[in-house]
Amino acid sequence: MKQARNHLAGLAAEDSVLRDYTAKGYRLLDRRYRGQGGEIDLVLGRGDDVIFVEVKKSKSFDAARARLGERQILRIFSAAAEFLGGQPKGQLTETRFDLALVNARGEVAIMENALWP
Repeated sequence: MKQARNHLAGLAAEDSVLRDYTAKGYRLLDRRYRGQGGEIDLVLGRGDDVIFVEVKKSKSFDAARARLGERQILRIFSAAAEFLGGQPKGQLTETRFDLALVNARGEVAIMENALWP
């Protein structure tokens, strides 16, 4: 029961973040992209750029930020490399790694370039 509730809360958080990005002119390229190395919550495009977004939800922005560990970041980078392999410019594609935080009130905070390969 708790696992299902957490899954639905995660989907709702992703929906909120996606609405925020699309309102700013980004387009959805993939959702919950799963490569051999890991999963990326949202893959967005803006012009020729690709933005990889990890979404974290918790009671506060600080608590959400604390839920992202080094191993998960490495898995995100691995999955991103796989995704870029299917893009016209491949690994030369301009990219950005964002962290999107959602607190208990549903507020969204976007941290651009929060993750570095």
